[in-house]
Amino acid sequence: MTESTATRELVMTRVFNAPRELVYKAFVDPDQLAQWFGPVGYSVPRDTIDVDARVGGHQRLTMVNDNDPNEKSPINATFTEVIPNELLVGSEEWEGGSLTLRLEFHEENGGKTRLELRQGPFTEQTEEMTREGWGSSFTKLDALLAG
Repeated sequence: MTESTATRELVMTRVFNAPRELVYKAFVDPDQLAQWFGPVGYSVPRDTIDVDARVGGHQRLTMVNDNDPNEKSPINATFTEVIPNELLVGSEEWEGGSLTLRLEFHEENGGKTRLELRQGPFTEQTEEMTREGWGSSFTKLDALLAG
């Protein structure tokens, strides 16, 4: 994927039945990330996760295919904006381009949290795969927050 073909931004909104502080913590606490991050069929070993949730800090982890442990997808992002319990913005550089992720955590009535996610740029195909991946991950996060 090159920057010239990656022009789409993924935008998703999801409401979680948990307070904003708990949803935010699920994104920055390595123990919780290991329990939910990655689409169904992938796991994130706890020993691959390192999070420093501050401007200039990082989030590093490796998603591993449950059926083929040799298939790994490392993530190495740098936080560019952090407001605890409200906002996480990060960027990830790789050969041929960069990707940004913006997560906004909004309080909703009844102790719920509305998460607004923006990520990209993507090609059309990659955007759809990423949307499915986040949706699958969020189903696992729902279960963790309910537990």
